[in-house]
Amino acid sequence: MTPATILRWLAACLLAMCAMLAFPAAAAEGGVTVVRSHDGAKIAELPGSGLPVAVSIGGQPVAIRGGGAAVLRDDGRWQSLETDDLSAAIGGVTDGQRAALLFGSAQGVDRAALVAIDGDKLRVAQPFALPMRLTRPQAALLPDAFVIAGSASDGTPHILSRATTGGDWLAIAAWPGGGVPVALAARGSTMFLTVRGNGGDRQWRWTAKEGWLARTPAPAPVVAGSSRAIGQAYLLYLLGDGAQSTWYSYSTITDAWAPLGYSLAAGAATTPYRNGIVAVRADGTTSSAELELQRRPLGWLDWTIILVYLAGMLGIGFYFWQRSRMGSTSEFFLGSRSIPFWAAGISMFATNTSSISYLAVPAKAFDTDWQYLMSKIVTVVALMAVAFWVIPLFRRLNLVSVFSYLETRFHPAIRMLSSGLAILMHVGGRMGVVLFLPALAIGTITGTNVILCILVIGLCTIVYTALGGMKAVIWTDVFQVIVLMSGAIFAIGFIIHSIGFAQIYDTAMQFDKTKLVNVSFDFTTPTIWGFIILYTFDTVLTFPKDQVLMQRVLSTSSEKQASRSVWFFAVILLPAGILFYIIGTTLFAYYRANPGRLDPLLPIDAVFPSFIGTELPHGVTGIIIAGLFAAAMGTLSGTINSVATLLSVDFYEKLRRVPPTQKQAVRFAEWMTVLVGLVGVGIAIILSRMEIRSLLDLTIELFGLLGGSCAGAYTLGMFTRRANWQGTAIGIVAASLITLIAWIFALVHPYFYLAIAIVASIVIGYLASFLFPRRPLNSSTG
Repeated sequence: MTPATILRWLAACLLAMCAMLAFPAAAAEGGVTVVRSHDGAKIAELPGSGLPVAVSIGGQPVAIRGGGAAVLRDDGRWQSLETDDLSAAIGGVTDGQRAALLFGSAQGVDRAALVAIDGDKLRVAQPFALPMRLTRPQAALLPDAFVIAGSASDGTPHILSRATTGGDWLAIAAWPGGGVPVALAARGSTMFLTVRGNGGDRQWRWTAKEGWLARTPAPAPVVAGSSRAIGQAYLLYLLGDGAQSTWYSYSTITDAWAPLGYSLAAGAATTPYRNGIVAVRADGTTSSAELELQRRPLGWLDWTIILVYLAGMLGIGFYFWQRSRMGSTSEFFLGSRSIPFWAAGISMFATNTSSISYLAVPAKAFDTDWQYLMSKIVTVVALMAVAFWVIPLFRRLNLVSVFSYLETRFHPAIRMLSSGLAILMHVGGRMGVVLFLPALAIGTITGTNVILCILVIGLCTIVYTALGGMKAVIWTDVFQVIVLMSGAIFAIGFIIHSIGFAQIYDTAMQFDKTKLVNVSFDFTTPTIWGFIILYTFDTVLTFPKDQVLMQRVLSTSSEKQASRSVWFFAVILLPAGILFYIIGTTLFAYYRANPGRLDPLLPIDAVFPSFIGTELPHGVTGIIIAGLFAAAMGTLSGTINSVATLLSVDFYEKLRRVPPTQKQAVRFAEWMTVLVGLVGVGIAIILSRMEIRSLLDLTIELFGLLGGSCAGAYTLGMFTRRANWQGTAIGIVAASLITLIAWIFALVHPYFYLAIAIVASIVIGYLASFLFPRRPLNSSTG
């Protein structure tokens, strides 16, 4: 069976799956959160009277009173538990998985203990005494600490922290303005405290770096101890001081409150349960409420646009396959070096502007600010140096694989080691993320199975890339950029039309959402120094080893055209990058003004696709989803083609005893295109099963870990005469280990991993070279 036959079969499967995508899971119209509530089983009799203490352990609600306890099992029934002595328990704290009980008397809390379920017994896992008795206490569990806030006997406020693994108590500066704690919640290592004073409730946020910052108070009194974290960026509270309490969401990003449409009669203890809460009353009756994602299925016009787009991409692949069936390796890998400079530049932009840019960058701007935009500014400046000095050298060498230079300058081992690391970087650090993000978007918008979306996007890209080679990759990129940018511009225009430019501007200024420069020397944060170091190294020193970008440069007809392609790439990179940050800021303003329109259960990276699916009209939604596909497929196709090129040129042709014919080399590259694409699909499916806060940060980490160490080899080769292959190999291995250590122990922000790896490989590689004899240089390469 030939690769073309396999690809025709994959195309048939793709069309079948596209038909399946047209029938998403049934969902109601609208984009707001809905609540499903129901009464539960009554708890078997517990000792004592009054409200029980309610916590959740391993996702299972537990009620404790009078020394007895019961747990709500998965079948909906309450089961009694054996207990240690819990008669003095007067309160509890839980994050839904872990729990701690507070012990004391009417005079206050004097000790606490972590608790766990062991079979049919609730046992005290780790008791500890407080350094002082606290009244009106509220507690929270951070990832690695237990925190409790309250008032001492003299009325002074205190907040204390202790590692959950043990150790001394640490005092945290108390919240400003006094008041009594009402609710304490944690989102990661950030705490949110509600305090009640003469002027009503106030809301505070605390971080180790910034201390206490005032936030928007709740629109009604907060029910004591009713807070819980949900999703990646939300807290849920019960509000009210009368006979009814109303459920509200609070966005820790937009600092906005929204009612969830569910009310609960006063006089119940609540604890997290699944995507909601369970309420337990004094008489043992229980009820629960749970949030549900509500999606709007795409209309026939949306699906028509998407299917026409996918068919067009496949058509381009088949067109170039028919024109150059089983052509030369130059045709498949470099488009016969006949690509115009502007098309190559747009293709580089399409590869650089992946679904990471289209989804994760707006999500990062929505979550934080514009500091990451400095990476684009530094990149544009660095690209000028690339166009002047790097491109002429490599274009004159007439390469197919950029790692051929390392063999000429050093040794075949350096070429294969560096090429192997580059393949791991692109396959492990980019393909899966690029493919998963649009699938997440479609799943968020329509309720369609995310894995099915991954398969459709992945198989379509595999087919047209394997059939058409580099020409299909570049010309589909040109079309995809048009679709992508049109969708982004329309989304911004729609938000401006909806809430007005003035409101967007005022909101951005109020929350400092356009902050661009961080001059701090705290290298655990994304500072300007980190961007300058990273992207100077990343662009100038690693551009030569980036097969995906260099392959487009090498596909032009001359050295002059190659340099022009980089200039064209630089010209469109910055304004397009600004556009994606504007999307994130306008989304922040939109959901700040309309807090009930964004679902608390959505991951942060899904904020833009959620807007697309729930706010935009049909037809426009289809165009922008096609833009999402374009963003992913542009990067994915280029990566697949380049990795297949490396596998063919750097490994297949080098390791084969008898040099392959042109036909054999192209046939191997086609098979590798299919294989590499399927591996990317598999990684994307794995990512779909994981909980990841920021896929942009994940990509930065993986690129730093996998892509920096071999970049130093180019610097050693181009700018030193003493470096040899043995020292360079030692530098690459040592740099990889050093970067791995920095990652394991979180020594610096991930933005510095690449710079650490490059510097380490250069310094160690150069010094290690003195341990081995000098090797004569080829004048054309060094």
